Amino acid sequence: MQKHFLYIITLLLLLVSCGSYEKLLKSTDNKAKLEGAKSYYEKGKYMQAITLFDMVAPYYKGTSQSEEILYLTAKSNFGAKDYFTAASLFETYTKTFAHGKYVEECAYMIGYCHYLESPDTRLDQTETLQAISALDEFLDTYPASQYAPDAQKYFNELNDKLAEKAYLSAKLYFNLGNYQGNNYLSAIVTATNAIKDYPESKHLEDLSFLILESKYKQAEYSIPSKKEERYRETIDEYYNFIDKYGEGKYRKDADKILNSSKDHVSSTTTE
Repeated sequence: MQKHFLYIITLLLLLVSCGSYEKLLKSTDNKAKLEGAKSYYEKGKYMQAITLFDMVAPYYKGTSQSEEILYLTAKSNFGAKDYFTAASLFETYTKTFAHGKYVEECAYMIGYCHYLESPDTRLDQTETLQAISALDEFLDTYPASQYAPDAQKYFNELNDKLAEKAYLSAKLYFNLGNYQGNNYLSAIVTATNAIKDYPESKHLEDLSFLILESKYKQAEYSIPSKKEERYRETIDEYYNFIDKYGEGKYRKDADKILNSSKDHVSSTTTE
């Protein structure tokens, strides 16, 4: 009986709420609509809030309230998980209200929205690049901000994602080997560029070993006149690698490459 009573009360409250929203939609009282929009935003009913904010925004354009309306519309879209629209609105705020009350937060939210839209490593990384650019700009402008630690964390994470994508590309070249060209060289170039572009990445050891491995394979499949030179380059690369990652996970594999390269150089010299 008690559960049935609670169900009826809940249903009645829901009907009243829906009725109030419908009345606001039909109302010509913009002040009431604005208050209703704020109320729906506070309650987490973001779609209703967005609709009402959009309805009153033209009426309040150029007034002291337009700043808060734009800010809350952006926040409502963020709450509704429409990060693309939210990012656009946060950016509009920073351009329209360059010295506004919420400009610091909005500048951060631009990057954060793009961060949330950043796709899987295997997909196009346009959103990732936009997020990195926005977060970098935010950190330059507001280095002491309360949002700076999170912005730096997301910035590093996104750069790691690009480094990982570069590593996967380099690995793909490596796996292609000599198919339709010297893909080992492409692997070396791709991995080398990634190390330069993302010097703080957690993938540096993987990239560095891939360079060593690619140089070894390139030497292995070279024409006879190039073999000795390329095995010597591999040996040099081994010492560069060991100098940085001598205690790392690739040590045994790297040692095998060194020993094999030395054997080939010795046999070539003997001949």
